Amino acid sequence: MSEKFAIETHDLTKRYDGTTVVDRLNLRVRENEVFGLLGPNGAGKTTTILMLLGLTEPAAGTARVYGFNPTREPLKVKRLVGYLPERVGFYENLTARENLRFIADLNGLSYEEANRRIDEVLEMVGLTEAEIMEKVGPSKREKTVGKFSRGMKQRLGIADVLLKRPKLVFLDEPTAGLDPKGINQLLDLIADLPKMGTTVVLCSHQLYQVQRVCHSIGILSRGKMVIEGSIDKLGREALAGGRYQIQVETTAPTPQLVNVIREVKGVLGVEVQENVLLVSTDTDLRAEISKVVVQNDFPLIQMKIQEFSLDDIYMKYFREEQVGS
Repeated sequence: MSEKFAIETHDLTKRYDGTTVVDRLNLRVRENEVFGLLGPNGAGKTTTILMLLGLTEPAAGTARVYGFNPTREPLKVKRLVGYLPERVGFYENLTARENLRFIADLNGLSYEEANRRIDEVLEMVGLTEAEIMEKVGPSKREKTVGKFSRGMKQRLGIADVLLKRPKLVFLDEPTAGLDPKGINQLLDLIADLPKMGTTVVLCSHQLYQVQRVCHSIGILSRGKMVIEGSIDKLGREALAGGRYQIQVETTAPTPQLVNVIREVKGVLGVEVQENVLLVSTDTDLRAEISKVVVQNDFPLIQMKIQEFSLDDIYMKYFREEQVGS
């Protein structure tokens, strides 16, 4: 069965005043996955999103969102897509429910369907009537969005995006302003969206959050895609082929010891750095490796294990791109 893609671009390019901000971008995001779009400020992430939304035209190349061309068929794309910018805006003199009612009217929802969906999304993001009263007060005036904290507004922004039950959502720094509990709740919600039939493109500087919920990532730098792929695959490449790197410190390791460790079942590679052996594995083999070291009459001074993190992937490929530029 062939893979289906929510987003496909081919050599997508955007220039402003002669400066190329997105440079021949080739990107594919599978349906019903959470895709992390990463890169430093100015890398071209927001411009890419705006082109995919049909809000700005590319200088060259093509894009498809669920088979539709955002430039030529922007209304068809907008019916399928939700977008949460880094800074969300609402009518601050209205309540959360009144703001969502306005959005529901714009999307042509009936009164009964709008009420059902508003109840649903407010509960999903933790902004039920009782939760709002607990945070800001019981009166209608106190419950207007102008009295909300930034984190509450961020939650309302998520509710806004989900109201029309989009097939694809773009979330730009969605956890900004949230406390740790709110961050965990929102990440759980994002992780569940593909199960509801919604593909997610997540832009975030918080790499640990991306690693927690994303299936695949793409790293942009200076408008170019540096690397794209599944987090597991890229993580193995970042740690020389394995999910774990076990650091074994001993005294003057010999080639014979290195060969013996390489023969341990599950070891993918061994690198020598003075008195430290860097052993790449897919499982935790500390017990087996320590046994081999001691049996070969080498002192086991210290042993550490490191599971790959998205920081390893990001720094490896971003650094390589910088050096090569």
